[in-house]
This record gives sequence, structure tokens and C-alpha cells, in this order.
Amino acid sequence: MSVKVSMPKLGMTMRTGKLSKWFKNEGDQVGAGEELFEVETEKITNKVEAPVGGILFQIVVREGAVVPIGTIVGVIAEPGEIPERIEGIEVGEIAEPTPAPVAAASGTEAEGPVERGEILATPASKRLAKELVVDLTLVKGTGPDGRIREADVTRYHEQALRKPRITPLAEEIARKASLDISVISGTGEGGKITREDVERALQERKPAAVEEKKPALTIPMTGMRKAIADNMFASLHNTAQLSLASEVDVTESLRFVALVQEQHKKDESVRVSLNDIVIMATSRALKRFPIMNSTQVGSEIILHDSVAMGIAVAIPEGLIVPVLRDADRKGLLQIAGEARVLIGKARSNSLSMDDVTGGTFTITNLSASRVDNFTPILRPPETGILGIGRVVKKPVVFEGEIVIRSLMGLSLTFDHRVVDGSPASVFFDLLCSYLEQPTLILT
Repeated sequence: MSVKVSMPKLGMTMRTGKLSKWFKNEGDQVGAGEELFEVETEKITNKVEAPVGGILFQIVVREGAVVPIGTIVGVIAEPGEIPERIEGIEVGEIAEPTPAPVAAASGTEAEGPVERGEILATPASKRLAKELVVDLTLVKGTGPDGRIREADVTRYHEQALRKPRITPLAEEIARKASLDISVISGTGEGGKITREDVERALQERKPAAVEEKKPALTIPMTGMRKAIADNMFASLHNTAQLSLASEVDVTESLRFVALVQEQHKKDESVRVSLNDIVIMATSRALKRFPIMNSTQVGSEIILHDSVAMGIAVAIPEGLIVPVLRDADRKGLLQIAGEARVLIGKARSNSLSMDDVTGGTFTITNLSASRVDNFTPILRPPETGILGIGRVVKKPVVFEGEIVIRSLMGLSLTFDHRVVDGSPASVFFDLLCSYLEQPTLILT
């Protein structure tokens, strides 16, 4: 028995998904649990596995389409099974119910009475459509008030038979190249036109005498890269962003990290870094200044009772921000362990949708580079984001003497619509104090 595969819901907030890639073509064998297609959202990319084994009988939603969750995207059939094909689903749309038919006009008794139902069609045309496996919602009626007649069904069926069979990828390539597929001979199963057939036809139509100029290298603005571009552009245009910057003496924080590492040197599961100290210090400071741990939704500002700390992680595809929940209620070792797990999942592309949603504040760290200070961009609807620069040893005046200390660049960007500069600077000052003297975090 065939199984209809739907667009999955990958997270609590997901409403639509982009089907970015099919890993199988129509007619291919599919194993249960085998990767079937890839879904992109604004937050993450996921590979979706086949729910059952069989033959990918039909690809309903093409690559690149954005559809609501629950939309049927494909059909898996048993070997030898030929289920009814799903026709008429527009890319990125859900089929709307057809309005109830109006009463039949006089003078149409020769066609037979119109049956009550969702589609205005004569009984004879409905019988014929069932025999020919034609979806009446796709047939344009030529009778009174748009009633579908037998001739309309026959005409639609003949046109469908004349349409060449072609794989979705091959059809998309041909469409972009304005190539007439009716002149292409298919080499696929049952004469189906494949990608190779289209590419061969494109090659043959190019004038041999004209030497083509090799195109410049292009990178498609799709997937995560496009989501980042759209989100950052919207952030700068829809918020009032202001940044504060300072150099912070983190000598004592580094000593504290070294002390913890020494204390747990025999336990390989314990690994603490300065970044973990920053997460803990920021989380505690946010509890003292709830307005900085807020999100703006419409005309309301929501003050959160716990800190969901976003940790920006660079990956080959771009930047992703997993969320460490209840960071203000966790100790340093727990923060270090959970942050390391989230960063590992980000780099192995195994984050779930829930791992990257619901953040209330974000930290982005460029300390591994030669960047001293930078201006991070907010992640709406969050109110603040903290940027961490590199640590550099410098001569400074400390307790009346010139000594070498470890200084770190720190910058805070906040939404001036939500919080004014004065309270934001007091929060920033408290955070700097925590990093200069980490024992103050306990007060």
C-alpha cells in the first residue's frame, strides 16, 4: 500500500519549510530510514528520512518550493504498485476547497442532471474522469456556468498523454534554459526525460563554431546563507541598534580557568574555557538587569524569568546559534559541558529546531582571530548581543604600578527602542566587573 510523505514539523515554531533537495528521483528504490529529502527553514537544515521502504512513485513538491507543514511532498509505493497520482498541487500553495455548485441552468437536460458536490460536472463526465483517472479540479469546463462535460475530460486526458514524461530536476533545468522538452528523446525508464537528456540537448543546440566564454564563479544565495542575509538586513532596518565597547582586564578570569583545569586535570570530561566564564558572568548580570534579557513582540516587551543564552558557532555553511537554556541557574562546569555539546552538534549538523529557537540573549566570540573589537548585529526579537574580541597582553597601570595584564575587547549591541543607554551601560559595567573579578559573580 502506498504511503504519502508530508512536510514534517521540525520544531515548535515551524510553520513552513523549503524542500531544498531530493536525494532520490521518481522510480528509485528507497529504504526505510534512508535519507529522502532535505528541508530548510530560517533556522536550520534537516535531512528527512523515508518512513517506509519501496519505490519513490511520485515527487509532488519540487526542489526549491516552500510549503506549509503537513503538505504532501511525495508518494512511496510498493514494488509493482501504481497508485493514483496526485495532480494539481501548486508549488508553495495548499489546495483550497472548491465552492459548491450553483443550480443547473435550464435546457441542459440532454447532459443529464448535475450531481450535488464540490465540482460542477455532469454525471457522465464524472464517470469518464474516474475511468481515465483524471482530477476534475484541473479540468476547465465549457458548459453553462463552467460545467465540465465529457468532451472537457477527454480533451484534458489527451493533452496529458501528449505531455512528455520528465523528472522534476530535468524539467526545472529545461525551464530555466527555455528548452522545448517536446523535441527531447528520453532515455530514462519508460522513455522518461532525465537530467542527462536535457543537458545533452542543451549542448547540441550551442553553435559549435562559437567559443563560449567561461562564466565567472557564482555562489547561489540559498539556504542558510540567504536566511542569514535576510535576517541581518531586517535586523539593521527594523531596530534601533547602539553599541558600547571597552577593554576588560581578564587576568583573574584566566587564572580562575587555570585553577579549575588544574583541579580537574584527571577528569577528561571537564574542560573549561574563558568563553564559559563569559557565559556564566553574562547570565548572572542579566538576572540583575531583566530589561536586557527581554524580547520585543509587537507593542510589548517580554521580560524573561530565565536566561536562554545563544552561542554563535561558525560552520562552513554560515553561522548558527544554538541555545543554552536556563544558563543563569547552572554552575560553571554544567555550562561548560552543555555548551561543548551544543557546539559539537552545530559542527556535525545534528542540531534540532528546538536547539536553535527561543534565545533571549546572544554571545558571539571572535577571540580566536586578530579582532580586538567589533560591532555585532542583534538577533531580533532579542534586546542584546555581546561580542568578544581577542585577549592581548598589554602594559597597564595596576595598583599603582605598570604591569603586564591580559586585556580582552568586549562590545555590547542593544536595541535602543527597548532600553536606554544609561541602564545598558550600567549592565555592561557590571559584566566587566564580573570578568575582572570572577569571585564577584557569587555575590
